[in-house]
Amino acid sequence: MTETQYVGVPPGLIDAVMHLVSTGPIPLGGYSLAEMVAVDAVVDFLDEMPSEEEVGEAVRSLAARQLLVAMPDTDRLQVRGDLGIAVVFQQRARSVVDARVTGTKPGQPWRTLLLPESDGVALEVLIDALGVHELSLREIDDALRRLRERLPNGDPERESADPNQVLDVAGQTALVTVTDYTASGSTEIAQQSADIVLANKNGKLHVFTRDAEDPARLVSQGLDRNQVIELVRELAAPEVHSAEASQATANTSAMGRIAKVRSTIMRRWRREKESARRSAR
Repeated sequence: MTETQYVGVPPGLIDAVMHLVSTGPIPLGGYSLAEMVAVDAVVDFLDEMPSEEEVGEAVRSLAARQLLVAMPDTDRLQVRGDLGIAVVFQQRARSVVDARVTGTKPGQPWRTLLLPESDGVALEVLIDALGVHELSLREIDDALRRLRERLPNGDPERESADPNQVLDVAGQTALVTVTDYTASGSTEIAQQSADIVLANKNGKLHVFTRDAEDPARLVSQGLDRNQVIELVRELAAPEVHSAEASQATANTSAMGRIAKVRSTIMRRWRREKESARRSAR
């Protein structure tokens, strides 16, 4: 698929949308994975890509709804409406909070993407088991509050524990990855990242993060859910790029342990998804 050229941001759009967000959240609609890929939205944060046929059908669907329009006498396209607003705010963001949760109920999102802006607004993307991406713009405090309610809860476990043993028997688990990135054209390039693993085991909340000196090792933190959200807020602050975080992520090749945790969570979610499908038959 060739690279698509899009028109720039209409004058006054950012200020107008920011004013609207100050009065309450702005729902931007639900879109399929292929539709998101067709306009280059959150593409670099996805685990799998749709086929070219699916993307082609998505382009036709967006064009039929006048959400993707060819500009006269040019080879450029304009993404219009709510989807266009979402694309603009993604392009302004320089960090992403990616939260994946197992043990969710039918109708609840299993994955949340938050793209915070330096001016206190976040683009929220909720992804459900059918792959629908529900988009909205919210004040960052509201977006983080909503994320907190989706994460495992319980009395914080202060004692050290083995993460693999906890994850094997936990009732609900979550992996929250916060990534800072830069942009090169329409491509997001990850600069540094941090992972937080949460698990509810018998009413106890276990929280693990990467060891600063050995990023492949997860260590217990003894945090509660509110403290986790404050940690996420600090890590996702667009203007914060600490030397310690840069040093910790210089060892990204040593992420075998966290990759195993990510794989465990994904396997559990796929089992839950397949079980839900069989129940619906």
